[in-house]
Amino acid sequence: MIQTQNPATGVVERHFIPLTPDQVLGALDRADAAQRIHKTTSLAQRGACLTRMASLLIAQRDHYAALITREMGKPLSQAKAEVEKCATACTYYATHGEALLAPRRESHAVIQYDPLGLILGVMPWNFPFWQVIRCAAPVLMAGNGFLLKHASNVPQCALALQDLFAAADFIPNLFQTLLVEKDRVATIIADDRVRGATLTGSEGAGASLARLAGAALKPTVLELGGSDPFIIMPSADLDNAAEAAVQARMMNTGQSCIAAKRFLIHHDVYDGVVQRILAHVDALTIGDPLDARYDLGPLATQGIRAGLAQDVKDTLAAGAKALRMGGPMDGLGFFYTPTVLADIPPDAPAARKELFGPVVSLYRVTTQQDALALANSTPYGLGASVWTQDPVEKKAFADGLEAGSITINGVVRSDPALPFGGMKASGYGRELGSEGIRTFTNMKTLRGLS
Repeated sequence: MIQTQNPATGVVERHFIPLTPDQVLGALDRADAAQRIHKTTSLAQRGACLTRMASLLIAQRDHYAALITREMGKPLSQAKAEVEKCATACTYYATHGEALLAPRRESHAVIQYDPLGLILGVMPWNFPFWQVIRCAAPVLMAGNGFLLKHASNVPQCALALQDLFAAADFIPNLFQTLLVEKDRVATIIADDRVRGATLTGSEGAGASLARLAGAALKPTVLELGGSDPFIIMPSADLDNAAEAAVQARMMNTGQSCIAAKRFLIHHDVYDGVVQRILAHVDALTIGDPLDARYDLGPLATQGIRAGLAQDVKDTLAAGAKALRMGGPMDGLGFFYTPTVLADIPPDAPAARKELFGPVVSLYRVTTQQDALALANSTPYGLGASVWTQDPVEKKAFADGLEAGSITINGVVRSDPALPFGGMKASGYGRELGSEGIRTFTNMKTLRGLS
């Protein structure tokens, strides 16, 4: 079902009829024709379109932010920040794309980066603008076309993005939003005009897409779930670490793949850090995401809230303790008050799964080696945050942590200039940076040109 259901009220505001098979084929026809023209344009022309996109995003920031909040429940201030970050990505590739894609000489040959064709993006709801633009901006800058299969609960964001790319003067139909159910992805991937795919989502969704694309010998990039560790050692600035810990967990009401999810605290400072974390959690306010007084909004769907509540219940049944017991709020919408868990057994859901929502999971560690072992004990490997002033510990964690992004004394964030992605069950391949813009290109080796 493709619809806008306001998470703050539970009211279904709009229904959308999925495209028919013939309509999908027509969209692919148009996108393919547009890409064949687009690949002949200059990098300067493509960059000019991205520059216009950045201007449009800033000019219409409040409009887009309100749309994001209405569809998936993010606090409005965070939705505005998301739109602004999209503008920075457009500006980055407009400014640096030509240099990143410039042919380079290696010994007696030249390496040239040619576009592949149409790229399918299967995108999630939690950052409905950022996740799309961080994929599509470099894809289009490289000369490809982009097909968007967005999450079914953010259709208006998906259509707004299609209009945005058109308004930026990209060739008409180069960016196509496909309002289809997930069971239609297999047919789209199998189409010969689709030359690659990228997905941000769950481990299961990623594995399914990889199988489909692999059968057709098409490249993929997968950015999947995370159970990111947030490690606090005795030498850390404990006040800053505790404040950042709650910020890192509660951003987007805890619904982020790179949110800190497991807090590994050295036993020498455990009690003091936990008290600081609890004080910050207690200070959080929850309510209407359009009201600036509130720090947290609702969860995106009723199903997400029910699943989170069950995982917390099962974790407590396994032997964990609740230092703060939250849960589903009465009344309208899909609100869930913050929960803080401690003494979590290794077989409990909070230890094994990615909990998507405002739940803090606390662990006591005794040594650096203990922290590394626990941090790496999950199947995930997306990001990690380490808080220490000890140079030896910094190097040990940087080398030993199994993750795609590691931040020392800071919160894990994506950056348009830096490659972003994970390892193990968190996926493979990289978005952003020079690696991201070259992912969906044919790296052509040319000899004898001169």
